[in-house]
Amino acid sequence: MPLDQSPERVLALSGIFQAARLVQQWSRQGRADSLPFGASVRSILSIDAADAAAVFGGARGVTLGLQLLHEKFGGGAGHRDLEMAKYVIAMLQLEATLRRRPEVVDAIRRGIDAAKSQTGALEIESDGTVPTQLVEKLAELYTRTVSTLTPRIMVSGEQGYLADPQVAAAVRAALLAGIRAAVLWRQLGGSRWQLLLSRRRLATEAAAWLETLRLH
Repeated sequence: MPLDQSPERVLALSGIFQAARLVQQWSRQGRADSLPFGASVRSILSIDAADAAAVFGGARGVTLGLQLLHEKFGGGAGHRDLEMAKYVIAMLQLEATLRRRPEVVDAIRRGIDAAKSQTGALEIESDGTVPTQLVEKLAELYTRTVSTLTPRIMVSGEQGYLADPQVAAAVRAALLAGIRAAVLWRQLGGSRWQLLLSRRRLATEAAAWLETLRLH
């Protein structure tokens, strides 16, 4: 990692925001943008990636999250999304809980390894399509581990969608991706104080990433 980890840190934070939006999409529309969902699911499996960008298959994998971060922290006139904020805060709180529960962390890592071996022949498509079996395995892992912790994340949405087993599994997979991004955020030196005091800087760094992606 470079000495200045703030650009990497912004990618991790964008991963949290992206996961929150994916939860909203699945729970309210019964579907989600495929490329961001594929990148977020891929991040769960990328336990030993070389850097933050590699976790998401490249910085482009969190384009949606970078856009959201720039929008929410940039001081624009866009409406406040309290539901998204609730999800982001809950993911960060669960990451803090996980740091006090190493046995749960170990169970998650074992579960990820098992999901990778059981679905090894199934790959995330270039268009972001994720094999249903992989989503289900990750959702089961979330249920066995993260959902036993507090605070539990209460997902709002259309009951008809949330009652669909495939949609519910996708929501849980997105939540697991958000918590994975929260772990990365903390590993790179991210803190709650930065979210409170460095919002403009984070928005500026998100904008810089977006410009780099636009030029390449």
